[in-house]
Amino acid sequence: MSFKRIVKRLRTFRVWHRTIGVFVAIFLLISSVTGILLSLKKDVPLIQPPTQEISFSSTDTWLTIPELEQKSMLALQGKYPEQKENKVKRIDVRPSKGIAKVIFEEGNWEVQLNAINGEALSIEKRYSDWIESLHDGSIISNLFKLISMNILGISVIFMVITGLWLYFGPKRFRRLKKNRNNSSM
Repeated sequence: MSFKRIVKRLRTFRVWHRTIGVFVAIFLLISSVTGILLSLKKDVPLIQPPTQEISFSSTDTWLTIPELEQKSMLALQGKYPEQKENKVKRIDVRPSKGIAKVIFEEGNWEVQLNAINGEALSIEKRYSDWIESLHDGSIISNLFKLISMNILGISVIFMVITGLWLYFGPKRFRRLKKNRNNSSM
């Protein structure tokens, strides 16, 4: 490869690397910060309330899902009456701990219930789901998530390749130039 072609490629890669790098840096920063927060969710109660645990025997009968849903709605409305219109988004059952975590659609609310008698063990805000949707882009839409995460992945691969070329290219150029100068002597 000629010196002019190597220099031209280095300059082109440097421009592309810098331009794409600025764009990718914003998304990587968001993804990195939210990733750190998500890795701490079990250790920071503000992000996700600690999982409660009850003592029970394997023969205890659990409440049904509709009963758990009803008990959680009553518990949330009892403590926060303004949440009377809030609907259940999902119920995470934890058989080994004897509880059910009920997550609501609005306001990041989580109610943890004793799955045997329906007693509310915890009524707290849970921000981990919101942080996760920011982390993966689904906070905007699932289509945005699909497109942005693929573009981000491809861009990071491009940044690595061009970064390696920008690191090793000048070394190759200097070596070729040195060999050329030595052979012309």
